[in-house]
Amino acid sequence: MGRTPENKRQIVAELKQSLSESQLMFIVNYRGLSVGEIGDLRNRLGSKGGSCKVTKNTFMGIAVQDDERWQAVSEILKGDSAFVMVKDDLGGAIKAYQEFQKASKKTEIRGGVMDGKLLTEADLKAIADLPSKEQLLAQIAGAINGVATKLAVGINEVPSGLARAIKQISEKESA
Repeated sequence: MGRTPENKRQIVAELKQSLSESQLMFIVNYRGLSVGEIGDLRNRLGSKGGSCKVTKNTFMGIAVQDDERWQAVSEILKGDSAFVMVKDDLGGAIKAYQEFQKASKKTEIRGGVMDGKLLTEADLKAIADLPSKEQLLAQIAGAINGVATKLAVGINEVPSGLARAIKQISEKESA
C-alpha cells in the first residue's frame, strides 16, 4: 500500500521544517546499515545537535526546490540517502559521524550543503577539524586574561621602579 498524497505532503513539510532549523546538511550513503546501526548513528548525532533522516531523494528534492540555501543538494541526490542535518555543533556532528563510520565501515559521505554551497567530503573534514565554539571562547578568554595580567604588572611596575630609584639615590647620598 503506497503513501497518500497528504502523507507525502506531510513528509515534505517535516523536511522543510528540519532544514529551516539547520545550518549544515550532508548526505550519507547508508546502504548495508541495519536498523540498529542507523539508530546508533542517530544517537551519536543527537548529542551534537544533529539528526539523521532516511527518506526518498524525491521528497528531499521537493523540499529544497524553492530554498536557495539547500538547492545545491539536488546535484547529489542519488542512491540510498540518509540526510544528516546539523543545527548547532557542526564540527562535533561531523566527528560523531566519522566515529560511527570508523566503527561500521559501511557508509560514505556523498557531499553536503551549507549556505547554498555544495561541499565535498574534504570540505566536511576541514569543518570537523576546526576548534569548537567552547575551545575558541577559551582561547579568546586566555588571550584577554594574558593582556590584562601584563597590563597590571606594567602598571604596578611604575611605582615600584620609582621607589627603587629613590632608594638608590638616597643610598648614594648617604654613602
